[in-house]
Amino acid sequence: MKLLLDQGLPRSAAKTLREQGKDCFHVGEIGMSMAKDTEIMERAVAEGRVIVTLDGDFHFWLAHTRATAPSVIHVRIEGVRAEACLVIIREVWSQYSDALEAGCVVSVLPRKKRMHKLPI
Repeated sequence: MKLLLDQGLPRSAAKTLREQGKDCFHVGEIGMSMAKDTEIMERAVAEGRVIVTLDGDFHFWLAHTRATAPSVIHVRIEGVRAEACLVIIREVWSQYSDALEAGCVVSVLPRKKRMHKLPI
């Protein structure tokens, strides 16, 4: 699993995931804290990463371009701290790993998750 955590998510979550053997970076760690969504998507595609974000604009760009990558996990929960972020990522990966590898978007709401295959 290769992940790219977007701004707004805790950097410490990326660090913890790396300590657990996951290939994960936060955009702030790789000089992309001010990058446009399209630049983040390009990086994720080039490196085969799943984007984890609080930003709904990624869904817009994927739909607008009919892209088949990158997969995106859109966390739609306010005030997500590092531990909750880790739980969400583990649950989504456990539930949707095949779809994420094939290309999909997963929306995570407080009481449910929704998945749509790419292109959307």
